[in-house]
Amino acid sequence: MKALTSVLFMLLALNTAYSQEATIDTNQTHPFNKAVMFSAIIPGGGQVYNSIKKKKGFRHAIWKVPLIYGGLGATIYMLAQNQSIQKNLKAEYTNRLNNETGSPEWADYDDQGVLFLYQQYLDQRDLSILAVGAVYLFQILDAGVESHFISFDVSEDLSLRVRPTILGNTTPGINISLNFK
Repeated sequence: MKALTSVLFMLLALNTAYSQEATIDTNQTHPFNKAVMFSAIIPGGGQVYNSIKKKKGFRHAIWKVPLIYGGLGATIYMLAQNQSIQKNLKAEYTNRLNNETGSPEWADYDDQGVLFLYQQYLDQRDLSILAVGAVYLFQILDAGVESHFISFDVSEDLSLRVRPTILGNTTPGINISLNFK
């Protein structure tokens, strides 16, 4: 009998908890897709947009812009360097195959060494392309996540209240309410 009463009490409590009306705010003042679009068009644009739209508190998205451009600059620099060395090694290898004079820069390497270095710089160039794409996509993702937290309330107006209550006319129960203001 106690088990049946406990199960009925839990079902009633769950029914009470889930029967509350959920209100959805349709007046979204800061849509995240706008910040994502700005960040996709101009790297760092979404972070600047989020900092401008933040109404209160520390505007902390601006400091990310130099990091974004630093990351993009470093990865693009590595891409250009690897591409340049890879082209030099390819020209060196084709010169050696045609019995022409090669560059003194690669004179210490034999044909297999030049071919190995060519393949190594080709792989590093491909990884540099992936790194540029990763930095670009990461800053877009960061702008979207940051825009979701623009209206996030971190105030001390949160409260949890536990009160005894009577369910129906005779069943004792516990009322737990969590308020977000």
